[in-house]
Amino acid sequence: QVQLVESGGGLVQPGGSLRLSCAASGSGFSINYMGWYRQAPRKQRELVATFTSGGNTVYADSVKGRFTISRDNAKNTVSLQMSSLEPEDTAVYYCHAIVHIRDYDYQYWGQGTQVTVSS
Repeated sequence: QVQLVESGGGLVQPGGSLRLSCAASGSGFSINYMGWYRQAPRKQRELVATFTSGGNTVYADSVKGRFTISRDNAKNTVSLQMSSLEPEDTAVYYCHAIVHIRDYDYQYWGQGTQVTVSS
């Protein structure tokens, strides 16, 4: 079993910055994908940014140039530095991971953290 624990989030004014972090805990697993999704009210959950199994990064077009994803492989953590935040970035942000345990891949989600961009 793997747990994803998020931290960060909160209320910020437009143009401000926030940093989200996520730590994966458990044993006997390796991480294939790890990143962030978000879900705004009345909208579908969407990809924000993620590391792929090859170590590449994928960003949603709407956050390119404003958000930066980073990771610490030794600690199984991933962070999302968000800058130039806009009201449209308001959403619940979820840490997401696809991990490999023995012969199978499993998908996990964090509990979500609220990000509100408002003046």
